[in-house]
Amino acid sequence: MHTTTSPSTDPDRVPPRLANNRLLASLPDDDQLQLAERCETVRVENGQLLSEPGKEMRYVYFPIDCLISLLGVAEGRMTLEVGSLGREGMLGASVVLGHEQAQVRAVVQRSGRVYRMAAGDFVTEFHRMESLQRLLHRYTDTMLAQAIQIAVCSRFHVLEARLARSLLITRDRLQSDKFHLTHEFLAHALGVRRVGVTKAASALQQQKLITYSRGNIEILDAAGLESVSCHCYDLFKEK
Repeated sequence: MHTTTSPSTDPDRVPPRLANNRLLASLPDDDQLQLAERCETVRVENGQLLSEPGKEMRYVYFPIDCLISLLGVAEGRMTLEVGSLGREGMLGASVVLGHEQAQVRAVVQRSGRVYRMAAGDFVTEFHRMESLQRLLHRYTDTMLAQAIQIAVCSRFHVLEARLARSLLITRDRLQSDKFHLTHEFLAHALGVRRVGVTKAASALQQQKLITYSRGNIEILDAAGLESVSCHCYDLFKEK
């Protein structure tokens, strides 16, 4: 896993509007223009750390075409995925509540681009912009509900169903039936040993729901995969 925390700046200029992120695209045009003046477009790479619990959040991020996994961390080494972000969301919303330090480990799950804004600038715009306040209140409430559901899921649902749920969420975030996830990453995300991921993935493959080879995953039967997934997946649909 890479430990670099400073994404490289994209040579392309930031567009006048921020329509490539669905969260920002829901804001009025004038407010998007105001935020765009404070944003830059950067590229983030697979495995890159964007935040670490207890470390200062210097920036907030709005994914364009990448995927970011949010991991809760215990004792510095044990992890559990508590959420994931695609172009529908953002990383760092808690800075507007006065939390200058990150609460989760944010790891890039798929390389791509993000809009990046200095945390201080984002806080300033939040207090100035009523539309952004309303948007973040709804968004943080949704993210809290999802984190609670994942905690319940991790305690009470079998691994095979949890893996199916995770794969379906990844497909929805990336809008693709094909993606790359290693056994190691899935073990960290699901809070289990790699052998458990291997057994669960094999079970899904034997049912001809997925193919899985060297981390390359293809969902063959989305409806079938949803049928073996836990009902927690319903909470994440189209979010």
